[in-house]
Amino acid sequence: MAASVFCCLRCCRDGGTGHIPLKEMPAVQLDTQHMGIWGVGVATQKVNLNQIPLGRDVHSLVMRNDGALYHNNEEKNRLPANSLPQEGDVVGITYDHVELNVYLNGKNMHCPASGIRGTVYPVVYVDDSAILDCQFSEFYHTPPPGFEKILFEQQIF
Repeated sequence: MAASVFCCLRCCRDGGTGHIPLKEMPAVQLDTQHMGIWGVGVATQKVNLNQIPLGRDVHSLVMRNDGALYHNNEEKNRLPANSLPQEGDVVGITYDHVELNVYLNGKNMHCPASGIRGTVYPVVYVDDSAILDCQFSEFYHTPPPGFEKILFEQQIF
Protein backbone atom coordinates (compact mmCIF):
# COMPACT_ATOMS: atom_id res chain seq x y z
CA MET A 1 0.00 0.00 0.00
CA ALA A 2 1.24 3.46 -0.84
CA ALA A 3 1.25 6.11 1.89
CA SER A 4 0.73 9.80 1.22
CA VAL A 5 0.36 12.93 3.34
CA PHE A 6 -2.74 14.96 2.61
CA CYS A 7 -3.30 18.68 2.93
CA CYS A 8 -5.92 20.02 0.55
CA LEU A 9 -5.06 17.26 -1.90
CA ARG A 10 -7.08 14.61 -3.66
CA CYS A 11 -6.88 11.22 -2.03
CA CYS A 12 -7.43 8.42 -4.52
CA ARG A 13 -6.37 5.04 -5.88
CA ASP A 14 -5.94 2.01 -3.68
CA GLY A 15 -4.64 2.00 -0.14
CA GLY A 16 -3.73 5.66 0.44
CA THR A 17 -3.35 6.95 3.99
CA GLY A 18 -1.99 10.10 5.57
CA HIS A 19 -1.71 12.21 8.67
CA ILE A 20 -0.78 15.74 9.78
CA PRO A 21 -0.16 16.80 13.43
CA LEU A 22 -3.06 18.44 15.27
CA LYS A 23 -2.46 21.69 17.14
CA GLU A 24 -5.91 23.16 17.85
CA MET A 25 -9.52 21.96 17.56
CA PRO A 26 -9.58 21.18 13.85
CA ALA A 27 -12.17 20.56 11.22
CA VAL A 28 -11.63 18.41 8.10
CA GLN A 29 -13.94 18.12 5.11
CA LEU A 30 -14.06 15.44 2.43
CA ASP A 31 -15.81 15.74 -0.91
CA THR A 32 -16.75 12.18 -1.90
CA GLN A 33 -16.00 11.93 -5.62
CA HIS A 34 -16.11 8.17 -6.17
CA MET A 35 -17.36 5.76 -3.59
CA GLY A 36 -15.35 2.75 -2.46
CA ILE A 37 -13.73 1.90 0.84
CA TRP A 38 -12.65 4.95 2.83
CA GLY A 39 -12.43 6.38 6.31
CA VAL A 40 -11.65 9.62 8.11
CA GLY A 41 -10.88 10.39 11.72
CA VAL A 42 -7.97 10.71 14.12
CA ALA A 43 -5.11 8.40 15.09
CA THR A 44 -2.00 8.30 17.26
CA GLN A 45 1.49 7.91 15.81
CA LYS A 46 1.37 4.22 16.73
CA VAL A 47 -1.43 3.39 14.28
CA ASN A 48 -0.55 0.94 11.52
CA LEU A 49 -1.39 2.95 8.38
CA ASN A 50 -0.87 -0.12 6.21
CA GLN A 51 -3.75 -2.04 7.78
CA ILE A 52 -7.17 -0.77 6.77
CA PRO A 53 -9.89 -0.27 7.71
CA LEU A 54 -8.66 1.83 10.61
CA GLY A 55 -10.53 1.80 13.91
CA ARG A 56 -9.42 -1.75 14.72
CA ASP A 57 -7.21 -0.79 17.67
CA VAL A 58 -6.78 1.80 20.43
CA HIS A 59 -4.66 3.95 18.09
CA SER A 60 -7.45 5.16 15.76
CA LEU A 61 -10.99 6.54 15.90
CA VAL A 62 -12.56 6.78 12.44
CA MET A 63 -15.80 7.01 10.54
CA ARG A 64 -15.84 4.38 7.81
CA ASN A 65 -17.63 4.59 4.47
CA ASP A 66 -20.61 2.63 5.86
CA GLY A 67 -21.31 5.41 8.39
CA ALA A 68 -20.02 3.52 11.43
CA LEU A 69 -17.55 5.15 13.83
CA TYR A 70 -14.98 2.66 15.14
CA HIS A 71 -12.38 2.67 17.91
CA ASN A 72 -10.59 -0.41 19.28
CA ASN A 73 -12.64 -2.61 16.91
CA GLU A 74 -15.84 -1.46 18.61
CA GLU A 75 -18.63 0.44 16.89
CA LYS A 76 -18.93 3.62 18.96
CA ASN A 77 -21.75 5.25 16.99
CA ARG A 78 -23.32 5.27 13.53
CA LEU A 79 -24.83 7.78 11.14
CA PRO A 80 -28.59 7.46 10.67
CA ALA A 81 -29.38 4.96 7.88
CA ASN A 82 -30.91 7.69 5.69
CA SER A 83 -27.77 9.87 6.07
CA LEU A 84 -25.03 7.72 4.59
CA PRO A 85 -22.58 9.73 2.41
CA GLN A 86 -23.18 9.45 -1.33
CA GLU A 87 -21.01 10.56 -4.24
CA GLY A 88 -20.70 14.34 -4.22
CA ASP A 89 -21.55 14.72 -0.51
CA VAL A 90 -19.26 16.67 1.79
CA VAL A 91 -18.33 14.88 5.01
CA GLY A 92 -16.92 17.05 7.78
CA ILE A 93 -15.38 16.03 11.07
CA THR A 94 -14.44 17.98 14.16
CA TYR A 95 -12.36 16.77 17.07
CA ASP A 96 -12.15 18.66 20.37
CA HIS A 97 -9.55 16.37 22.01
CA VAL A 98 -12.39 14.28 23.47
CA GLU A 99 -15.15 13.76 20.89
CA LEU A 100 -15.12 13.23 17.15
CA ASN A 101 -18.25 14.67 15.51
CA VAL A 102 -19.47 14.11 11.96
CA TYR A 103 -21.20 16.55 9.62
CA LEU A 104 -22.85 15.73 6.30
CA ASN A 105 -23.16 18.63 3.85
CA GLY A 106 -22.72 21.05 6.75
CA LYS A 107 -25.34 19.43 9.01
CA ASN A 108 -24.34 17.95 12.39
CA MET A 109 -25.24 14.25 12.39
CA HIS A 110 -25.34 14.10 16.23
CA CYS A 111 -23.38 10.85 16.46
CA PRO A 112 -20.28 11.67 18.53
CA ALA A 113 -17.60 9.09 19.28
CA SER A 114 -14.78 9.11 21.80
CA GLY A 115 -12.25 6.84 23.46
CA ILE A 116 -8.91 7.61 21.84
CA ARG A 117 -6.21 8.95 24.16
CA GLY A 118 -3.01 10.95 23.73
CA THR A 119 -1.70 13.10 20.88
CA VAL A 120 -3.66 12.42 17.71
CA TYR A 121 -3.40 13.29 14.03
CA PRO A 122 -6.07 13.54 11.35
CA VAL A 123 -6.11 10.42 9.23
CA VAL A 124 -7.75 9.62 5.89
CA TYR A 125 -7.60 6.34 4.00
CA VAL A 126 -9.00 5.08 0.71
CA ASP A 127 -9.15 1.71 -1.02
CA ASP A 128 -11.19 -0.02 -3.72
CA SER A 129 -10.95 2.93 -6.16
CA ALA A 130 -12.41 5.49 -3.75
CA ILE A 131 -11.64 9.15 -4.46
CA LEU A 132 -11.90 11.84 -1.79
CA ASP A 133 -10.99 15.51 -2.04
CA CYS A 134 -9.59 16.45 1.39
CA GLN A 135 -9.90 20.00 2.68
CA PHE A 136 -7.98 20.98 5.80
CA SER A 137 -8.70 24.68 5.20
CA GLU A 138 -10.92 26.78 2.90
CA PHE A 139 -13.93 24.60 3.68
CA TYR A 140 -17.08 24.13 1.60
CA HIS A 141 -19.17 24.49 4.78
CA THR A 142 -18.29 26.75 7.70
CA PRO A 143 -17.07 24.72 10.70
CA PRO A 144 -19.03 25.10 13.95
CA PRO A 145 -17.95 27.82 16.42
CA GLY A 146 -14.63 27.04 18.12
CA PHE A 147 -13.28 24.97 15.22
CA GLU A 148 -11.00 26.07 12.42
CA LYS A 149 -8.48 24.81 9.91
CA ILE A 150 -5.61 22.66 11.11
CA LEU A 151 -2.71 24.72 12.40
CA PHE A 152 0.74 23.30 11.78
CA GLU A 153 3.30 23.34 14.57
CA GLN A 154 6.09 25.79 13.90
CA GLN A 155 9.24 26.56 15.80
CA ILE A 156 9.81 30.21 16.58
CA PHE A 157 13.46 31.14 17.06
